[in-house]
Order: sequence, then C-alpha cells, then structure tokens
Amino acid sequence: MILIPPDRLSDDLLTALLEDFIAREGTDYGIEELTLDAKRQRLRRQVERGDVVITFDPVTESCNLLSRQQFRQLADSP
Repeated sequence: MILIPPDRLSDDLLTALLEDFIAREGTDYGIEELTLDAKRQRLRRQVERGDVVITFDPVTESCNLLSRQQFRQLADSP
C-alpha cells in the first residue's frame, strides 16, 4: 500500500476522492444531517491535518482513505 500525499493531487481529484469515499461509506454523522459539501469540508480538514490518509493499492489499483491508525495497523501487519 502506497501513501499518497494530498498536496500531490489536483484539487479536482482530491474532491472526487473525498466525494467517492463519502458516497461509499455512508458515514453516520450523528443527530445532525450534513450536506455533501459539509461532509466533504470536514473530511478535507481531516486529510489536511493528517488524521486521514490517502492510500493507493497497486494490487487492486484503487485509492482509499484510512484513518492514520488504520494505516499504521496495516503497515505493521505481516
């Protein structure tokens, strides 16, 4: 698994990755219902802080977003 720095992606590509992740995950945001734009902004801030990382899997040729902790666990596993 390859870690992709977000600053290496165009803004359009990063936005598309964030929106794809949001659509696939169907994340529950609690009591308040958030718009796609609000979800995207929240996720973008997490990526910018490094709490969420962008990965590329050369085997499946796909990108995914993982929490920093998930990425570490995968990197440490045999």
